[in-house]
Amino acid sequence: MYRLSNNFYKQDALTVAQKLLGKILVRCWEDSTVTRYLITETEAYLGEEDLACHASKGRTKRTEIMYSEGGHVYVYLIYGMYWMLNVVTGIVDNPQAVLIRGIDKIVGSGKVGRELKMDKSFYGENMEDSDRIWIEDAPDSTSFKTAPRVGIDYAGDEWKDKPWRFILDNTH
Repeated sequence: MYRLSNNFYKQDALTVAQKLLGKILVRCWEDSTVTRYLITETEAYLGEEDLACHASKGRTKRTEIMYSEGGHVYVYLIYGMYWMLNVVTGIVDNPQAVLIRGIDKIVGSGKVGRELKMDKSFYGENMEDSDRIWIEDAPDSTSFKTAPRVGIDYAGDEWKDKPWRFILDNTH
């Protein structure tokens, strides 16, 4: 398998969120061991107009990386304890990202961040040439379910209820 290039991530977040299902998230550890995880769940966040997206508040120090071209890591801390792993998508100055919500049997973005030992040092890392984290290609998965995104009640019903969470269907 080969590493996805930044060209893959230049698509919009809805497309990338679906296409990441079934791909392989790779984490290279400090001791040089490598662990590969199947991506099983994602969520799409589509720019300043999406009230659930951090970029809806505009360009800030926290969201600056979202305004770069696709392929960079966007991590942020919630509840003072969970680092959330996102991949920036789209083109420059069009802030979009995909949250990785599930890998293998680990479900929940906080649990994913903990498993991968994410921290602030990953912010802005380019997945195309990172030596710590990247995604490898695998055949596109056509069997998945959609659901509303999680934990975004603040965004209002219109944005909260959009079926922009994608879950790999392993029942086949």
